[in-house]
Amino acid sequence: MTLVAELGDLGRFPTPRPLMAYVGLVPSEHSSGTSQRRGRITKAGNSHARHVLVQAAWHYRHPPKQTAALLKRQAGQVEAVTEIAWKAQERLHRRYRKLASRKGRQKAVIAVARELTGFIWALAQAHTAHTTTVTAPTTEQAA
Repeated sequence: MTLVAELGDLGRFPTPRPLMAYVGLVPSEHSSGTSQRRGRITKAGNSHARHVLVQAAWHYRHPPKQTAALLKRQAGQVEAVTEIAWKAQERLHRRYRKLASRKGRQKAVIAVARELTGFIWALAQAHTAHTTTVTAPTTEQAA
């Protein structure tokens, strides 16, 4: 809910990358000619949304489980959305584990937060597509 309030309509972002840049989860870049040096995250855009995403990313340290409480919350949800959510849980946990062993926990969490932003964008697109097909009038209703 916080992200919806902070970011507004996610449909204004054509791909996930502009959304990631908007919340400041992309690396800064110093380039001249053919050389490119990437630095820390830019921290541009909405700092509260970035904070919420990073805090959420810390939870991917733990292995994903389908508990009874999770199944109860997902009851009645669109199947495409729950599939994307489960896929995100598995993928982000694997990504955290791999990156944490190589790069350290904090860099891994930022990378997971960036990828989580992409999944949130995909969920918004799936939800928009679902609500458009459900609420779109048929030719019989329009007549």
